[in-house]
Amino acid sequence: MLRSLNKTRHHLQLHQLKLQNMSTLNLVRHNTAAAAASKWAPGIKEDNSKGAMLRFEESLPTLPVPKLAETAAKYLKSLHPILSEEEFKKSEAAIREFVKPGGEGEKLQKRLVQRAQDPTCENWLAEWWDSGAYMAYRDPVVFFVSYFYAHKDDRLRRDPAKRAAALTTGVLEFKKQVDEKTLEPEYMKGSPIAMSSYKWAFNACRIPAEGEDYSEKYDFKEHKHIVVVRKNKFFKVLHEVDGKQLSAAELEAQFKLIYEMAGTERAPAIGALTSDYRDNWVKSRSALLSASPDNASLIQQIEAASFVVSLDDQTPVTLEEQARQYWHGDGANRWYDKPLHFVVCENGKSGFLGEHSMMDGTPTWRMNDWVCRQIAENKLDYGNPTPRTGLPKPKELKFAINDEVKEKIKSAEATFEKIKSEHDLRVLNYQGYGKNLIKKFKCSPDAFAQMVIQLGYYKMYGVNKPTYESAATRAYKLGRTETIRTVTDDVVAWCRAMEDSNASVEKKIELFRKAAATHVRLTVEASAGQGVDRHLYGLKKLLKEGEDTPAIFQDPAYSHSSHWFLSTSQLSSEYFAGYGWGEVVSDGYGIAYMVNGDSLNFNIVSKHLQNEKMWYYLREAADDLKEMLGVELREGEKAKVVKSGEAEVKMKV
Repeated sequence: MLRSLNKTRHHLQLHQLKLQNMSTLNLVRHNTAAAAASKWAPGIKEDNSKGAMLRFEESLPTLPVPKLAETAAKYLKSLHPILSEEEFKKSEAAIREFVKPGGEGEKLQKRLVQRAQDPTCENWLAEWWDSGAYMAYRDPVVFFVSYFYAHKDDRLRRDPAKRAAALTTGVLEFKKQVDEKTLEPEYMKGSPIAMSSYKWAFNACRIPAEGEDYSEKYDFKEHKHIVVVRKNKFFKVLHEVDGKQLSAAELEAQFKLIYEMAGTERAPAIGALTSDYRDNWVKSRSALLSASPDNASLIQQIEAASFVVSLDDQTPVTLEEQARQYWHGDGANRWYDKPLHFVVCENGKSGFLGEHSMMDGTPTWRMNDWVCRQIAENKLDYGNPTPRTGLPKPKELKFAINDEVKEKIKSAEATFEKIKSEHDLRVLNYQGYGKNLIKKFKCSPDAFAQMVIQLGYYKMYGVNKPTYESAATRAYKLGRTETIRTVTDDVVAWCRAMEDSNASVEKKIELFRKAAATHVRLTVEASAGQGVDRHLYGLKKLLKEGEDTPAIFQDPAYSHSSHWFLSTSQLSSEYFAGYGWGEVVSDGYGIAYMVNGDSLNFNIVSKHLQNEKMWYYLREAADDLKEMLGVELREGEKAKVVKSGEAEVKMKV
C-alpha cells in the first residue's frame, strides 16, 4: 500500500543519495600524483597541522546558493518531459508567480543567502539534511537506508575465519590512516574535496532516540576492539594488545575461537531490535536497559567498537543470494546501526553493509575497494604468522533479557520478515562489454549506463518517469549530494526513436549523443551545487510558522517530479560482485549499477514490480546501444583505414 504523501516525500529526501545517495565516480578520483600535478580551485590552501587527510578542509568553499531565476528555469525544464501540456502550463504559472520581483521566492531566497553567509554556518544544507533526510526518518534503516557491497571471491581464503582475518587486517590498516589523518584526500577535477565524513566511519554509531536519532562518535584511543556476531551472540575482540595490532594469524585464531564459543544454537536475536521501526527500537532499547543494569555497558561496547564483523551461517552462491545476504541477512545476526558492518559467510564469501545516515557511499567504496585490492594483489602486511601466546580471548557480551524483551524481539523479527517478503531483488551481470568499449564509443560511462536504464524502463512501460541519480557535492565544506534529474526532453526523444522502426540509425545516434551530452552537463551542474532539488528544499525549509505555502510547493508537479520511480547511482569496482539498496517509493525501482572494464552490473530492487522483466529489458537495452553505436564505430574505423591507405599511396608516389 502506498504511503501517505508526507511520509513518501520524507522517504524520498532520505534516499536522495542514497547511498543511494552515492556519488558519480567518474567525477571523483584519489590519484595523488595526478592531483598534485593539477591546479587547485582558487582559495584552496594547505594546513598541515590538521593532518594530511584534513589539510584542505578549512579552506574548502562553502556550498553555494544557486540563483533563484536559474533554479526556476531548470526546474521548469525538468517538468516538461513528465507532465501533460495542461499540467505544464499550471506549473509554469506557479513558478512565474514564485520568482516574480518582490514575490515569495525572493523573500525566501534572501533568507537562504543570509543563512549561507552566516560565518557560523559551514554549509547551509548540512544540518537540515542530516536531520530531515536521515535522523528524523522513522522507518527501519535496513531495507530503507542501508546499502551493501558484495566482494568478489578470495580464492585463497575459502575458510571463513581466514577470510575474516584478512578483511579485518585490511580494514584496520585503512582505519589507521583515518585515525592518524594520514589518508590522502580525494580529488575532483584536480581539487581536493571534503573528507570530514570519514569521522563517522570507525568507532561510531547511530543511536535511536524518540522523534529523531543522533550519531555518537567514540575515542578510538579508548576503544581498540571490534565486535563479532555469530549465532546472534556478540563477542568483543581486542584488535590491539600491548600497543601492537593483532596479526592476521592472531585474528584468525580469535575468529576460530568464536566459532567454537558460539556453538550450534542461536541465542535470542538482540540484534533484531535494531532492524525495527526507529520508534519501536527506542522503546525496545529502553526495555533492554531496564532488564539489567549490565546491559547498558554491553550496548555501549557494540556502539563504540571500531566496526562489526558478522560471521553468518548461511552459504549464498548466486549473485541474488549474496546481495540479499549482505543487504539485510536474516535480520538477526547484525547490529544495523553501525556504519561499517562486514559480513563473512560459511563458504568464505564476504560483503559489506553500510548505515547511511552520516556518510555517503564514496568513503566506504574507497575503503572496500582498497582493502579488496590489497588482498587480491597480496600487498597487505599480515604480520607474524606465529600468534603470540597469552592473548586475551574473545569476550562474549551476554545480555540479560526478560519476557518483555523477548516479546519485542519476536515483534521485530516478524516486522523484518514482512518487509523482506515485500521486496524482490534481481542482479543483471552483463558481460557483453563495459567501460573499455564505451570509451571507444566516445561516451561518458555514467551517462551511457543511465541511457541503458532509461531505455530499459521505456521498453517496459512505454514512458519515461522521474528518475534520481546522485551527484557528489564534496567539493564544498561538509558537502554530500545533489540530485541529477535524469529524464529530459532529449532522453525522451531518444527513447522514442529507439522504439520507432522508421527512425534511421543515424537519427538514433544523433539523439543519443544529444541526450548523453545533456546528462553530462546536468551532472557537472549538480556536482557544482547548481541542481534543483536541494535549493528548492532549502527555500521551503525557511517558511516561517503562519506563512502561506507558495503555490510552487502545493503544485502536484512538485511532489510528482521527485517521486523517484527510478532511484539510481553508480559506484564501480573491479573487486566488487555487486552493490545496491532498496527502492524509494512503493511503485518504483532502486537500481544500483557498476560500469567496470568489460562488464556492466545492475542491482534491481522493487516491491514485486516484475523485476525479471526489468532485468530482460535492461539487457536488451544494453544490446541495442552496442549494436547502434557499433555501426558508428565500424564506419569510423573504415574511414581511418581508407585515409591511412590514401596517405600510404601519396608517400609512394
